[in-house]
Amino acid sequence: MANNQGYYYDDLNNYSLCPKWAPVLGFGGIVAAVVFANIGGAYGTAKAGQGIMAMGIRSPELLMKNIIPVVMAGGLGIFGLIVAVILNGKISRPTAEAITYSQFKGFAHLAAGLCCGFSSLASGLSIGIAADAGTRAVGAQSAMAASWKKMGFTGDAGGQSGGNGDALFVGTVLIQVFAGNLGLYGLIAALILSQMDSDCGINYYN
Repeated sequence: MANNQGYYYDDLNNYSLCPKWAPVLGFGGIVAAVVFANIGGAYGTAKAGQGIMAMGIRSPELLMKNIIPVVMAGGLGIFGLIVAVILNGKISRPTAEAITYSQFKGFAHLAAGLCCGFSSLASGLSIGIAADAGTRAVGAQSAMAASWKKMGFTGDAGGQSGGNGDALFVGTVLIQVFAGNLGLYGLIAALILSQMDSDCGINYYN
């Protein structure tokens, strides 16, 4: 009787560590990583596209030069996909004999997905807003330089003599690079969290 009671308490303690609902946390991390990263990438692409198209009306020759933020925003979705694939491989499927996926691992995987997802979302918002303003400014500077030349000004009229807006373009690219780093930081944190492990074996059927 004492031995049976000891097994009962062992199983009860193990159940608190590896409950049947623990995989829900892991799958929630996968959903958070993919969905929020894609939302950030979609917003960044759409917002940057607005600025690029508006700039392309007056300065179509600068269109391909300013396509960089669209590429950076699109890469945010890849971050979420990478984390989702890693987490999916870490979730152990329950068998007829035992459940081995612990709630510790589940919370770690949920945290990993949230880190990657929300960081990529913030990065996408930042890239989109900065790219929209930056590309419009580069286009306006180029159009202004062309206007100065048509009016016959050959000197450095208001700093527009170059006409290419290289200084302003480099500044906008740097802003977008640092905005894109936010998603990378979340990816690194998610990769670290995904490696945290705590397995257990519970037999619910005997």
